[in-house]
Amino acid sequence: MRFDVSSTALSSRLQSVSKVIASKNSLPILDNFLFSLEGDTLTITAADAETRLVSSVQVMNAQGSGVFALSAKNILDPLKELPEQPLTFDINDNNLEIFIYFQNGKYNFIGTKGDTYPQQKPLNATAISISLDSKTLLNGINRSLFATADDELRPVMNGVYFDIQTDSLTFVASDGRKLVRLRNFSVKAPERASFILPKKPANLLKTILAKDEGMVNVKFDENNAYLICENFEMVCRLIEGRYPNYNSVIPQENPYKVTTDRLSFLAALKRVSVFSQASSLIKLQLKADEMTIFAQDIDFSISAEERIPCQYTGQDLNIGFNATYLIEILSNISSEEIIFELADPSRAGVIVPAENEENEDLVTLLMPMMLNE
Repeated sequence: MRFDVSSTALSSRLQSVSKVIASKNSLPILDNFLFSLEGDTLTITAADAETRLVSSVQVMNAQGSGVFALSAKNILDPLKELPEQPLTFDINDNNLEIFIYFQNGKYNFIGTKGDTYPQQKPLNATAISISLDSKTLLNGINRSLFATADDELRPVMNGVYFDIQTDSLTFVASDGRKLVRLRNFSVKAPERASFILPKKPANLLKTILAKDEGMVNVKFDENNAYLICENFEMVCRLIEGRYPNYNSVIPQENPYKVTTDRLSFLAALKRVSVFSQASSLIKLQLKADEMTIFAQDIDFSISAEERIPCQYTGQDLNIGFNATYLIEILSNISSEEIIFELADPSRAGVIVPAENEENEDLVTLLMPMMLNE
């Protein structure tokens, strides 16, 4: 086999798909990229035990066809340092000795037979397919992924739940202390379905979709999902299990509502939370049209408080929250103002944007922390 390819185009594709390769693989072949040459298209595959990422790049002057595997570490680092120039790959089909010729020199590798690379099982006949805009998928993952858990005892909480209705797609994530529910009404589906996307492929999609535009086709059955976009194809094993009824934990009517400027609230939280690094506990004291944020660390004899204006007409209320979680939630809302819906110091607070984005309905929930009063 022999072909020419752009160094930057190849390096870009290799760096993107390499993120799926695990630091320690049970199968040594998974430390390699799988290359498949067919006509003028070079297909590149990288995988771990659960996830597979495939991309392709156009080549020139191709001679022959076939598959071979090459150590990811050996080829990634040299190509990063090369300026843009054509590379010539010359592969001996008998012993898989590989030469890569470039302007001022050459690299020499010994490849591995590509037929030993694990193959992906096809989806079963009951697979469901939906299409959505890449920006919609990226936005849903970006704004929900932070709320996923790291819980070995409840693996279903360790991913983003896709709840597909005929008139909407809902992204849900929760770790039991915070919850995000983002409903998008621009996505339609032929039938009701759902799946749980694990955290690793969700993070990979964040990187891929940030550079990709157009539509994403999602096909899935009860075990695996195929996500196909313009430049990449991802196959991943889904988390098996039943996701909890997330709607049942969201309070339908909290009597006290606080409306305030999101960025002012967020900035004040970041300043005050410095004084409660050990516990991350901050106290919100609500009075008529005023919210005071308190934090203290008794061990270091430090404390802080800051007042910010708000719209509030209920009774005086003190409630505690984890500052880190509250900052994460506020950072994932784009509205200028937020509405904080509260009931009492022991019940969850609901945080929603004062104005939702077009075709969206965002609800976040945060459990309170006990105040020592």
